[in-house]
Amino acid sequence: MNSNIKQIVIDTLSQISDPEIPVVNIIEMGMIRDVLLEDGSIQVILTPTYSGCPAMRQIEDDIVLALEKKGFNDVAVKTVLSPAWTTDWLSEETKVKLKNYGIAPPLKSNPDDIFNIISMNQQINCPFCNSEKTELKSFFGSTACKSLYYCNNCRQPFEHFKCH
Repeated sequence: MNSNIKQIVIDTLSQISDPEIPVVNIIEMGMIRDVLLEDGSIQVILTPTYSGCPAMRQIEDDIVLALEKKGFNDVAVKTVLSPAWTTDWLSEETKVKLKNYGIAPPLKSNPDDIFNIISMNQQINCPFCNSEKTELKSFFGSTACKSLYYCNNCRQPFEHFKCH
């Protein structure tokens, strides 16, 4: 019975879009680490993409509201920061969704390169025309997890989801 409830919870969570990137849900983003069921209560274990992510409160509220609408009344969200979220938790399908939305997906992170997140010399292809003729305009885009780039080929600005 618990496995059925857990699957209902996971299916419900997969309907919650990332507030900052509405084409992907919080399951696809790898933010849901676990769902714990105990004595009729549900605890959702959540890891933010960044520890200071401004959308966390919204995501937590969306989780509780969505599960309450499904009839679950005792819902708690626990945020865990360790292990830290990594872009390596994104599936290739999720990266394709990001690209189709106009966000250059993250490259594979290198765990041996502790400065990977601040590397400004990465070659980022344009998500619109796939050109390599791009340039970093700002290390910070509309959110801390993205950088702003410009494509010199199709002349489109775009964001790149940073690796970490």
